[in-house]
Amino acid sequence: MNNSPKIIISGGGTGGHIFPAVAIANALKRIVPGCEILFVGAIGRMEMEKVPAAGYKIVGLNISGIQRGSIVKNLALPFKVLGSVRKAMQLINDFKPDAVVGVGGYASGPLLYAASLKGIPYLIQEQNSYAGVTNKWLGKKASKICVAFDDMDQFFPADRILKTGNPVRQEVVDIKGKHYSGAELLKLDPLKKTILVTGGSLGAGTLNKSIEKHLPDIIEQDVQVIWQTGKFYYKGIIERLGLDYHPNVRILEFLNKMDLAYAAADVIISRAGAGTIAELCLIKKPVILVPSPNVAEDHQTKNALALVKNNAAVLINDRSAEDTLVAEALRLLKDKAYGETLSENIGKMALPAADEIIANEVLKLIIA
Repeated sequence: MNNSPKIIISGGGTGGHIFPAVAIANALKRIVPGCEILFVGAIGRMEMEKVPAAGYKIVGLNISGIQRGSIVKNLALPFKVLGSVRKAMQLINDFKPDAVVGVGGYASGPLLYAASLKGIPYLIQEQNSYAGVTNKWLGKKASKICVAFDDMDQFFPADRILKTGNPVRQEVVDIKGKHYSGAELLKLDPLKKTILVTGGSLGAGTLNKSIEKHLPDIIEQDVQVIWQTGKFYYKGIIERLGLDYHPNVRILEFLNKMDLAYAAADVIISRAGAGTIAELCLIKKPVILVPSPNVAEDHQTKNALALVKNNAAVLINDRSAEDTLVAEALRLLKDKAYGETLSENIGKMALPAADEIIANEVLKLIIA
């Protein structure tokens, strides 16, 4: 293998796709410092901002997903797909990659399809326990499919599957010895029980409604809550409650120091995105998962069930969360033995070093 291989990494759309993609790129750079990496994303999506911020060049395709419930909005989709495949072919001609990586998201499809037409080896990094339609189709010609869950041979050729886990942001899961500093940063009492609620950067309406409705119950038990609302919900919540609602309640739009929030928490409430689950397995704390119902193939429920069947997390469905979520979190705080069981079992599911394992698999494609 030469010392300056060229690799395209395609996909994005959400942090759950972007963070693993950047982690793989960083690992490739650590292993082969001279490698040249180009990202391909979808115009107008999060990756067009986040990838350059991570120090990598990105090119955008004019591609979008199917708009549910709107025939009119989907009329242009076939033309976008054809145009994106043409542009992907041109990018491959110009950049001349030795290998291509697809991490999911709108841009992955056209780019991997173009790579298959050009005979460029490609690797799929499937984050979820239930593969989407595009990845299932593209998996037929993939050289390698790196997965994070068991039983993925129902979607992909078994001889090309490698269970690697999902790459995570290492700085986020490094929580050892940070409990007191996390509590100090968030202006909380390190000796009081604390619930962390996180719905991701955009927020989760159901989680926010559940917490707001039952704040009196949390305060009555003298429990603290780190409540990350997301940018769509923060302003409205602050207008209703005020910034200093109660000393036990810390309301935040976004958590810039996620490691300190994880470290300060005794119980974590979260959606069930694959990237988040990968982090939680390394954090090793009791977790309650509330899968989002607004995702393709209901894949978050399937992600959560992979933990539940190993007694590694509690699952509460979105419909019942508003009535039961806070009560379950408070119960879990009191049941020390059950909390320890969940922590031990979720830790067993952790797959560290996924970024480097996947990066090495990409480099093997080039040698082959």
